[in-house]
Formats: sequence, structure tokens, C-alpha cells
Amino acid sequence: MRTLILLALAGLGAQLVDGSLGMAYGVTSTTLLLALGTNPAAASATVHLAEIGTTLMSGASHWRFGNVDWKVVARIGVPGAVGSFLGATVLSKLSTEVAEPVMSLILLGLGVYVMSRFTFRGLPKGNLGKPLRRRFLTPLGLVAGFLDATGGGGWGPVGTPALLASGRMEPRKVIGSIDTSEFLVAVAASLGFLFSLGSQGIDLLWVAAFLLGGLVAAPLAAWLVRLMPPRVLGSAVGGVILVTNVRTLLKSDWLAVSGTPATLVYVVLYALWAAALAYSIRAHLNEKAASAVTLTERQPAEV
Repeated sequence: MRTLILLALAGLGAQLVDGSLGMAYGVTSTTLLLALGTNPAAASATVHLAEIGTTLMSGASHWRFGNVDWKVVARIGVPGAVGSFLGATVLSKLSTEVAEPVMSLILLGLGVYVMSRFTFRGLPKGNLGKPLRRRFLTPLGLVAGFLDATGGGGWGPVGTPALLASGRMEPRKVIGSIDTSEFLVAVAASLGFLFSLGSQGIDLLWVAAFLLGGLVAAPLAAWLVRLMPPRVLGSAVGGVILVTNVRTLLKSDWLAVSGTPATLVYVVLYALWAAALAYSIRAHLNEKAASAVTLTERQPAEV
């Protein structure tokens, strides 16, 4: 029972972060299952089965609060489903020991770009509202879906920074569209795992615990992302990308950094993230105050 409560709380926390920042549900949940001794394929299968329910609730909640671009959902979700099905069926034969650090380096670069862009420049508006092309969304969906199934998480960490970096969508709509399209990815990955594994290693009580926690958190996360200023939200997402991928690189065979050096890296990283968030919040408040003054000046004087 204690394990089930822990899993439900983990599902709640992971969905709260995922629904408000567009990533981390799969990574958080899969990491916990691996720590409990579950094999990678069964861990990913368990998480994706739970995600069928959590992403459905999350998508409905984001739609309710106006955070979803349905064209983007269709154009990235369908190829994402194809990629996740393929990733699920080959997970038992695929080694990601080399691919994972390479992808983390790419995502780390995107994280630096996203955090610095939103922190110092705010929401980029030059391309805002321009449509995202299929030739960009289709390969992005395939890669993100494949990595999501093989790594137990990757749809948000790959899709969210790529869409944010394009500067064509508001952060809340990026997060809402990524979370909504993840339903297709979760269904396809689950079918792939059931096809290749059957029910071997999958504990349905664990699935239910993750699902319950995620269902509770999904509506709250969709509401929060609508309230958060785009500039602050972009800085927050960039920080999550940085922390997640630096952690992957430090633990990889490439670096294998642990102990005091790793702790120092995390201290510096969290300090930079906190400074970026503080700067973004201060800049947002200044912009809000300036807009209020401008609006007041434009109002006709009372007679």
C-alpha cells in the first residue's frame, strides 16, 4: 500500500509539472520505476498505459482553457504515434547508451536558447502566429515519439523546446498542444508494448496509481499554465530542459561525474535558473506597469 501511495503522489507531481511546463511526466515516472527495480521496457509500458488516461484528461483541460492548436496536434501527433509504436516494438533490442547523451547535448543547446531568449527578450513576436509547416512537425513528431517510447519519456523534452524555439506559438499553446498530442503517442506506444511484451512485467495496480495521481493534477496544471506570463513560463521551461539534460550527461559514460563535482554543477545550475526566473518576473512586472501607464495616457480625459 505504501508503494501505491508513493506512486500516486509521484504521478500527481509529475503531471502537475508536465501539464504546466510541457514535459517531465515520463522522465519522472520512469525514473521512479527503474529505481524500484522494474526493467526498462516494463517501466516504459507502465508509464505509457497510465498516460493514456492522464493525457486525455490533460488535453481536455487544456482545450477547456484555450491552450490547444488542433492543427499542430494533428500534424505532430500522428507521426509521433508512428514513431512511438516503432520505438516500443524495438525497445528490447535497442541500446540507447550512446544515443541518449547525444540527444541530451542537442536538447541542452535548445534549453540554453529557450531560457536565454525568453529571459532577456521575452515572448518573440516576429513569427508569432505564423503556421508551422508539416516538413518541420512530421520529422519532429517521429523522432520525439520514438525517443519517448525507447527512453520512457521524451515527447515533451524534445517537442516543447523545438516548438518554443520556432517563436511561432505562445508558450501556453505549445504546452497545451504537446500535452494533447501526447495522447496519440501514449496509445500507440502502449499498443506497441502490449504487442511485443504482452502483460509481462506490467503491474496494473501501479498503472492505476500513476493514473489516479495524474487525473487529479491535470486540470490544475492546465489552469496554471494559462495564468503564468509567457516570459516567465519560457524561462521556467528552459530551466527544466537544462537541469534534466545536464543530469543525463553527468551520469553518462561520457562524463561519469558524481559526488562533490556533480553537486557543485547542480548548485551553479539551480542558481542560474533562479536568477533567470527572478529576472523574467521583474521584467514582466515592469512591462505590465509600463503598459498600464500607456493605457492610462491614451484614455480620453474626463469632461
